[in-house]
Amino acid sequence: MEAYVLIGNPHTRKSSLVRSLTGCFNRSLRDIQPASGGAVLRLYARAGALQETRTTPADFAAEVATRRCSAVLFCLWPLANPIDPQNLPDAGAYLEHLQSDGWRLKSIAVLGQNPGGWRGATMRQFPQAPVDPINVTAQHLRSHFGWL
Repeated sequence: MEAYVLIGNPHTRKSSLVRSLTGCFNRSLRDIQPASGGAVLRLYARAGALQETRTTPADFAAEVATRRCSAVLFCLWPLANPIDPQNLPDAGAYLEHLQSDGWRLKSIAVLGQNPGGWRGATMRQFPQAPVDPINVTAQHLRSHFGWL
């Protein structure tokens, strides 16, 4: 599974960007054309931070496994859910869990300043995302993700 991830604190417009990038409201499949001209990605888009929607890493992996998709776009808070940090950990714990399940972290975008301690070659920060117009940020994300 190829994963495209938006990491951001509450109110950094993660869900709005998922909708702008995919044209779907939530939990929908979309075909996304890579800029490279490669095969179309069958993408499962999930708006709302997983910690906010009380979705554990294992529950999310199981949810995605029931979809007929080759890639997924989803959102995470950088820090754990303060009400249930054990089951709804920080972004790094989610990403490590999914990687251990064989997922490939294709691209990670941090909206704002807080990456939650996650670092990697596929990560890029977008510090102006919380204040820039949605279409401007979406254009930058499409380029980072390698989508048309």
